[in-house]
Amino acid sequence: MQNHMTKHLAVALATAVAFAAPAARAQSAEKPIQIGLIAPTSGIYARPGTVMKMGAELAIKDVNDAGGISCLGGAPLELVTIDSGDTVEKATNAAQRMVAEYPELVGGTGAYLSSFTLAVSEVTERANLPLLTLSYSDQITGRGFKNIFQTSATAGVQAQLALPIILDLAEQQSGKRPKTVAIITDNTAASLSSVERMKAGLLADVGLEVVLEQVFTPPLADATSLVQQVRQKRPDLLFFLPTVISDSKLILEKKKEFRLDVPVISFGIAIAEPEVLNTMQADMLEGVMSAVANWGAKGQEDLIKRLKDVYGEPWMTQNAISTYGDIWLFKAALEKSCSRDRAALGDALRSLDAGPAKYYPGGTLSFDDKGRREGASLTVIQWQNGVPVTVFPEDLALAKPVWPGK
Repeated sequence: MQNHMTKHLAVALATAVAFAAPAARAQSAEKPIQIGLIAPTSGIYARPGTVMKMGAELAIKDVNDAGGISCLGGAPLELVTIDSGDTVEKATNAAQRMVAEYPELVGGTGAYLSSFTLAVSEVTERANLPLLTLSYSDQITGRGFKNIFQTSATAGVQAQLALPIILDLAEQQSGKRPKTVAIITDNTAASLSSVERMKAGLLADVGLEVVLEQVFTPPLADATSLVQQVRQKRPDLLFFLPTVISDSKLILEKKKEFRLDVPVISFGIAIAEPEVLNTMQADMLEGVMSAVANWGAKGQEDLIKRLKDVYGEPWMTQNAISTYGDIWLFKAALEKSCSRDRAALGDALRSLDAGPAKYYPGGTLSFDDKGRREGASLTVIQWQNGVPVTVFPEDLALAKPVWPGK
């Protein structure tokens, strides 16, 4: 009798284990895969960082709604947001906390300003944590790091691409090719990198002479002196490279006050953030162009509408669309690696060949040996009727360009 009961007990236990094992495996497989977003959500750069979070959240939802990471049993992605703060020191400390407090992170995206990204990537490289970034500085992927991946064109490449486009547009629409330029730039890494590349030969190649260069530390207290000097030089173009909205406001207000009639070409998005309209009138911005790494464009209308419906954002800046794309890029690499291991994910990103880029301008979803996305291009946006819209390249344009002052 005892042997009979023992036999039944053994069968029952075996049956329970047989059912429990798949359940345990399923539960393990469905454990969320953590992706970090390290971006400024406090301080003077809080707004762009918050928009980056919006893009990441939309993408996380879309990936999970589409079945998660199929290779890992449909495991969902989970976003972990870390505030980088608004200084390099704060960004470094935030990165150190991120790798210490979230050991299960498989990858990260961020960190907005190139100077922040340079500091953060020093930490993530030591932690063998793959980091995607839209930051521009050529230095980011010029240090021989294995785990930093630049989805945007570098600042130097953007300048090289943008200058002929801008000058050709000026000549086509105004009948006159600009010959002189004044440059006003802040001293952040991406801005200085762009200017350095221009002065190293790009401006000479397109026939532009620099008649004035002014470098300032953000945020500006007063733009009077900067604009007065531009007015004295009377350049054909003003290249303007700010990273803080308040700086854009001060300089454009002074430009209007001094009746300085010179086309403004910016590099970066500070001139086109929605908050700009909270601080100045739309007519002050009309016609201003900017070369940016990414922007909401043709083919993304539904996504732009969702951003507006869910978060109230009037248009999709590069911070939202690039970070949205980064999450899908991680999805592709996770499917390729079929692993939660950081090193495996890094290897997958380095060897990824996922075809044409869908959420970034130009190129493919693959990286060169430096970690730069292959064939990455840019977009040119222009303020038209109170909205900054994509006007280049033609296949992504939502409006036709109009030369300022024409």
